[in-house]
Amino acid sequence: MNYYAHSLEGQPPEKWQPLEDHLRNVAEQAAGFAKPFGGEEWARMAGLWHDLGKYSDAFQKMLYDANGIESHLETMPGKVVHSVSGGHLAQSRGWKGIDRVLCWLIMGHHAGLADYASADSGAKALEPKMRTPELSAPLLEIVPDEIKRQPQPTPPKPLLNHADISFFVRMLFSCVVDADFLDTEAFMDRSRSRIRQSEYPDLCELLSHFDKHMKAMCAHAESTEVNRIRAEVLTQCQAAAESEPTAFSLTVPTGGGKTLASMAFALRHAIKQGKRRIIYVIPYTSIIEQTADVFRHIPGFESAVLEHHCNVVDEDETRESVRSRLATENWDAPIIVTTSVQFFESLYAAKTSRCRKLHNIADSVVIFDEAQCLPPEFLRPVVFAIRELQRHYGVTPVLCTATQPVLTQTDSFDFRFREGFSSVTEIVKDPDLLSTRLKRVEVDVLQGLGPIPYDTVAEHLLSENQSVLCVLNRKDDCRELADRLPEAQTLCLTTNLCAEHRSMVLAVIRQRLKKDALPLYVVSTSLVEAGVDLDFPVVYRALSGLDSIAQAAGRCNREGMLTAGKTIVFVPQDQPRYVQSPASLAREYLRADRLPEVFLPQTFRSYFGQRFFQLGSDALDKKKILELLGGNLEFSFRTAAERFRMIDDDWQRPIIVPYGEAQATVDKLLDESGNARRHLRRLQRFTVSIPVREHQMLLDADHAHLLKDWPGICVLHNRNLYSERYGYLPPGKIDSYAPEALIE
Repeated sequence: MNYYAHSLEGQPPEKWQPLEDHLRNVAEQAAGFAKPFGGEEWARMAGLWHDLGKYSDAFQKMLYDANGIESHLETMPGKVVHSVSGGHLAQSRGWKGIDRVLCWLIMGHHAGLADYASADSGAKALEPKMRTPELSAPLLEIVPDEIKRQPQPTPPKPLLNHADISFFVRMLFSCVVDADFLDTEAFMDRSRSRIRQSEYPDLCELLSHFDKHMKAMCAHAESTEVNRIRAEVLTQCQAAAESEPTAFSLTVPTGGGKTLASMAFALRHAIKQGKRRIIYVIPYTSIIEQTADVFRHIPGFESAVLEHHCNVVDEDETRESVRSRLATENWDAPIIVTTSVQFFESLYAAKTSRCRKLHNIADSVVIFDEAQCLPPEFLRPVVFAIRELQRHYGVTPVLCTATQPVLTQTDSFDFRFREGFSSVTEIVKDPDLLSTRLKRVEVDVLQGLGPIPYDTVAEHLLSENQSVLCVLNRKDDCRELADRLPEAQTLCLTTNLCAEHRSMVLAVIRQRLKKDALPLYVVSTSLVEAGVDLDFPVVYRALSGLDSIAQAAGRCNREGMLTAGKTIVFVPQDQPRYVQSPASLAREYLRADRLPEVFLPQTFRSYFGQRFFQLGSDALDKKKILELLGGNLEFSFRTAAERFRMIDDDWQRPIIVPYGEAQATVDKLLDESGNARRHLRRLQRFTVSIPVREHQMLLDADHAHLLKDWPGICVLHNRNLYSERYGYLPPGKIDSYAPEALIE
């Protein structure tokens, strides 16, 4: 009897994919994916055994029945499960420990990685008392000997070097599931597979384009001190790229040219060390869009950059855009620009769709832009993951920021931060001297950091008689202050504006800063701080953590066109409690005698060391992720994935707001079901997240409605609740809502 892995609708069985072909294809492709980290033997075996259950009469009858073909096969009624048999075979071989690893890879290749305690698809399901009859003796007799009689795999390089086993399992899992997806696609959808196989430019070609671009850029740059320093940073990055792989840091003040300089390092280092791709990990989508645009404007880079985050929208169905969408599934492009959320949640994921890309992180240069934004409550598992990638998977990490956090093990801190790097190599020669040379801002405080009412803050802003950026800690604070400023000259930026609206406001701000003679007052939450390219002569910042204050100051005199810009720190009268701890620590560094050195790298080393010590080890892994993945091969993959959510959206819901093309896009979604995916992605740019309680209140009061046939998609139809000035406006008094619901 012939056994098949997949059928083709309308085609006879002789046109179907033979099961043995599929097993061997997946085995070889998975092994190739795992080769960069020495796991090819294990990946090959898992690939070879992942679909052994398809040798059963029950599965073959299902294929025949689905195609309306008489098979004469007799099977017992019930659900047909094919993903457990290979795990049973591994368990029966008596390979202590190895069997569990193979079980997770094989049994989870559809359902995802399970908790050990799961009786359905976890390794516990393979204990003798939990066995199902799926891999019966007759089935074992059917499986060809050359497939089932595999030798015990030898310990791979990562495990010999004491790598974390749970991390190794996820990387192997990525290899197997991606190989399975790709081979299935190659048989079932050959046109899609051909698009996926189109060639990208290689890194050597990209470096040639990059060097030409930078040469032209430097030739046309104005002869200013800032541009001379940027050129020096670029040269040092190019030289450091020749170094042997390790963990690197790039500590350069805001406006020092980190984005292009880090690309110069990454391209040269990748080529020198045989790395396969460059990945930029960035905390906010607003910076991602900006960074991706910088790279795409380099001639020759247009098709090489994959931007992967929730707000990316394909406006057409060209071959190139389809190829980009396919690349988001497994990150096989040469340059990836993605979010911290996407990157780290994937590394701790359990679902097959999110894990597919992990093997393509191996042998890469990974730039962690604005590294100070790594979330403290996940800091230990985040740094642990970066360290594992660096030690065992050929990754060169670069921690890139003006305000470098302490992520190394030190004599005073390693007992609290065991997961820290043993050492980090700085790329620039003297970060403290560089910071002093790039100093473009004088820092001062208002009224000794005593509480100040918003009327007084507004008076100070108006008295500057020039354009001012004021950064506050909460969205309602922004409205409080903006209401006290002249409407025609004031713009407000918070996440109550949808992404499309924020992009438009940022464009207006840049245009008015260049052309308008009148002062412009921009009132914003912290969303403008990290990496957003704005340049004000004066910046006011509500007291918060020292890193946030420094990032706000980075929007001041960015291009160094003034002798010195001015950054003023103040305390609003109703400073919220949630910033008290980092703000209290920041006060120590904002004393008059310490202000001249407040933004030096040595200051941030001291600040972050105290901050992390203050938080304590438990708070740096608040959800106990590392505990779930430790122990005696009894990992809780699924629970860890559920807990590792850098943005906890349980208390928030998205709502589509009446801005721009939102309603027209909703109409297209309802009318063009064939293009639903594209329209849904487009609508993400017109959404605002609001508290669950408020979401339901809007529905009850008929301010919003759920889309017919699209449960869960909510549209705000009351236009009075969305303004050009403030974006979404909650009905009633804004201070009637819980303060945590108003935090940016």
